[in-house]
Parts: sequence; structure tokens; C-alpha cells
Amino acid sequence: MDKRIVISGLVLLILAIILGAYGAHGLKKYLTIEQLNSFEVGIRYQFYQAIALLTIGLNADKFKFSLNRFLLYSIIGIILFSGSIYFLSIASIFNLNKSLIGPITPIGGLFLIINWSILVYKIIK
Repeated sequence: MDKRIVISGLVLLILAIILGAYGAHGLKKYLTIEQLNSFEVGIRYQFYQAIALLTIGLNADKFKFSLNRFLLYSIIGIILFSGSIYFLSIASIFNLNKSLIGPITPIGGLFLIINWSILVYKIIK
């Protein structure tokens, strides 16, 4: 087991639960259905990543290579991907400019795709 990965997964999971509850109850009266749906996409992917990190972390002793970069890129990817979706969803509440944040979402997604692809490559190798 790798405690850092497990703890990271748990923290992401806890934050996803908190943000999910806040989105469902606190933001409902401020956001459109489309914005709420977008916010939920960020939560969903954060949940997926958190559960995956827990799985990897609990089984870390089975990997014959370091998972340090995997953890780092996972965290960066989910912050960029889900974080930017959260920001884009609530930007209208605070009258914030979305033009700078929009391009960050696909960069976060790319981080996650590349990260998981590297893990697949290392397992095959």
C-alpha cells in the first residue's frame, strides 16, 4: 500500500462529496440546468479519479516501478480538469471572465489520458 496515493484518493473523494452536495443544494438556485450538469461532470470525473487512486494506492506493492509521477500527474490532471469545470460552471455567479480558464479543461483531460497511458505502458513493459 502507498499511503500518499491512498490519502490523495480519499481527500479527492471527500472533496467530491462536499462539492457534490454543495452543487446539488447550494448552487441550485444560482446556476442554470446546463451549468449544474457541467458542475456534475467535474464531480463525476473527480470521483472516478479518486476511486482509481484508491485502487492503485491499495495495490501499490504489486507494481515494480515508482508511482510518484503517476500520483503527481493524477493530481495535476484532476485539478486542471475538474477544477476548471467547477470554475467555468460558477463563473457567472461572480461575473468572472471564462476565456482564460476554458482551454485548461482539455489540458487537464490530456494530463489524465497521458498519465493512464503511461501506466498501461509501464505495466506491459
